[in-house]
Amino acid sequence: MTKSNSEKFIPLVQELQEFAFSQIASITILRILGYGLLLLAFFDIVEMFVPPNFMNPAWEFQTFGALVERVPVPLIGLVFVFYGELHSRAKWEFLIVKLLSWLTLLLAVFFFLLIPLGIGNTVRLSNQSAAQISNVSKQQLSQAEQVEKRLSTATPQQIDSFLKSQGRSLEGKSPEEVKSQILSEVAKAKTQIKNQAQSTQSSQRLNLLKNSVKWNLGALVSGALFFSIWKATKWARMSR
Repeated sequence: MTKSNSEKFIPLVQELQEFAFSQIASITILRILGYGLLLLAFFDIVEMFVPPNFMNPAWEFQTFGALVERVPVPLIGLVFVFYGELHSRAKWEFLIVKLLSWLTLLLAVFFFLLIPLGIGNTVRLSNQSAAQISNVSKQQLSQAEQVEKRLSTATPQQIDSFLKSQGRSLEGKSPEEVKSQILSEVAKAKTQIKNQAQSTQSSQRLNLLKNSVKWNLGALVSGALFFSIWKATKWARMSR
């Protein structure tokens, strides 16, 4: 190679060196950001579990959903930390990336195990909600039936007293007409109670099912992503 040709390559080599140095600086910034995101995610998780309320299906279900919805932050943090593999790392980072690589496997297993727990809590919450709505509607129906029973055997004087206790009057109608009207209103109220109970139960069941499907699928995807990161970071586990 002549001198003139070698001189032509000098600016190109200098440009490549400058580009390499700029990439090292960018990698450092990304890794710092990654460590920061992981730390913030850790604080968030600690806050979710304080105070713990295990064996409470509602708390477990909501915590399960919160964990799934916050997965993007640690995932992005891990990608930033692992970026560049072992190039331009401080000595203390070799142990950190090795531990983080194994942590991704534990997180993958953890999210896969959350799926049956989420399904079980969905069934438990659905049954609890149905039981609560049924109990409330039964109490309301019982009160309506008591009123209905009292009115069916009530005398004209008792009907008049009942209306006065409700701030009403006969309004020129006979006690029997008023009795029939009130009994009709009670019958309508009983129908409304039943319809409202069914509507509320259907609405709550649908919302519960929607959240359950979203969070369980989210846990499945999260577990798969963590497992993929674990497989892709074999280099970190082999580092010294």
